[in-house]
Amino acid sequence: MPNITRGDRMDGLLVYLAGEGRHNEHTDQHLVAGDAAVVTMYGYDQLDRATAVAIAHDLDEPRTRFGVEVTRTVRVTDPDTGTVSTSRVGGHVWHCSLSLRAEEGQLSDEKWAAIAENFVDRMGFTEASGKAACRWVAVRHGLSGNGNDHVHIAVSLVREDGTKASTHNDFPRAQDTCRALEREHGLEQLDSRSTGLGERGVKPAERERAARTNTEVGVHRLERTVRAAATASLDEGEFVRRLRQAGVLIRPRYAAGRDDVVAGYSVALRPTGDDRPVWYGGGRLARDLTLPRLREGWPDSPQTAQAAVDEWRATGKNPWRYRPAASGREEHTPSPELWEQYSRELGELRAQLREVPVTDRATWAHVARETAGAFAAWSHRVENTPGPLADTARELSRSAHIRAHQSMPKPVRMASASGAAMLLLQAATAGHGTVAEAILFRQLGRLSVALLDAHKAAGDAQRAEQMAQTLRENLAVIQERLPAAPAKEQRTEPGRVVLAEEEAVRRAQRGLAAPGTRSPLPTPLTPRPRSTADTSRDRDDGQGR
Repeated sequence: MPNITRGDRMDGLLVYLAGEGRHNEHTDQHLVAGDAAVVTMYGYDQLDRATAVAIAHDLDEPRTRFGVEVTRTVRVTDPDTGTVSTSRVGGHVWHCSLSLRAEEGQLSDEKWAAIAENFVDRMGFTEASGKAACRWVAVRHGLSGNGNDHVHIAVSLVREDGTKASTHNDFPRAQDTCRALEREHGLEQLDSRSTGLGERGVKPAERERAARTNTEVGVHRLERTVRAAATASLDEGEFVRRLRQAGVLIRPRYAAGRDDVVAGYSVALRPTGDDRPVWYGGGRLARDLTLPRLREGWPDSPQTAQAAVDEWRATGKNPWRYRPAASGREEHTPSPELWEQYSRELGELRAQLREVPVTDRATWAHVARETAGAFAAWSHRVENTPGPLADTARELSRSAHIRAHQSMPKPVRMASASGAAMLLLQAATAGHGTVAEAILFRQLGRLSVALLDAHKAAGDAQRAEQMAQTLRENLAVIQERLPAAPAKEQRTEPGRVVLAEEEAVRRAQRGLAAPGTRSPLPTPLTPRPRSTADTSRDRDDGQGR
């Protein structure tokens, strides 16, 4: 994961990297790679302040020798008037940290050296670009506060012939380079890049607030509530009423200049005390929970559209004391006969999936969304704090997070898990549950395994491995809380989940690319003649980060 910043003090950056850190978290600060002459001169011993300053001086030498100025544009807001202006500041120091997820463990210095050299080569900062090299170093100083193994790369943007290195589109290029290095060095690859299954992140403030109050992260709770309500609802109006029933605040976002066309929505948890509600749009919760995506699973008719507008208008009048425009099935206790009917529908859905190709990502995303929604509804009904049902819902929902252009309306003739979600949301029992719940669980387990098999068949080994591990851990816990199913239902899938996990394809370990060999002698600093074309090509793009 690359993180890029720009600055104008190479000595300040190197002293910080060689220092103790803001919270004394830096340990064993040392170089792992860099400009061959710099590494030869200073080696790989632990850095101190004096050595860091000397390294910074050597990295800066081309800029100071040739008198080259590198600037970037920044936006400045006047604190009194709020007026925004732009100015030019120094920007010859390019700094990028490369980090792994804490779960990936730590790499050796040799592997970080290979990754760092490959990275700066592909970013165009070395002679591999066909131009004069920039001077650079890679510093390692232990794990971050969150336990991430990482390395810092500091680059002087003035090349050894006095020309400037381009930083145009450096952030997307760094992202693409890191994805390629993940594959080549056998590192874990992000789903959001390799398969498009991106999940929304949680802001540090949200995580800290949850830890401080010993509660669930608010955005996760809202996601599960919205997912449960959406899956259990037959249409948009029912969705609005179920959210009101769940106790969350909800408000519509109308199309520009209209009060009868709803384009989106926001939800918030009811605050306590003097706190103000924190609103989240559907797209902030998850890619598949935007209103246009939810509408793909509901019928579209003038009657349902008008009923939905009536409910949205009712929420707009007073989100705190919303009274529904009409009542629906959410106000009534489901009939016991529905358990058998909706269990049968889940079986029909599982049979239909045998004919769906693994390349039909839109259909599989619908199945993942509904299956996750059923587990989310069950969790909302019986779990006071997030447990195995909530964890299973979150894991399955990741398979529904495809990009908008990949999504399509749900096939008309396909069976649905909506009825099962409705039952679990309204009639599931806490404790050990019922035999009807056990039978429904078996069918949901089969759908979960079908999703797992689809990922394996599509070659998504990492996604399949993650899903298999979660299913194995959580479905066994859920099963223990349910009574034994009738004999005819004993052909269940928890055992298959275990087998699927054991058979999950592990990532192939790739050999390390050997670091490039470069001269240990400093490069003579001889500026080359610069034409107008060269200046245009190498000048800074002016966009700081």
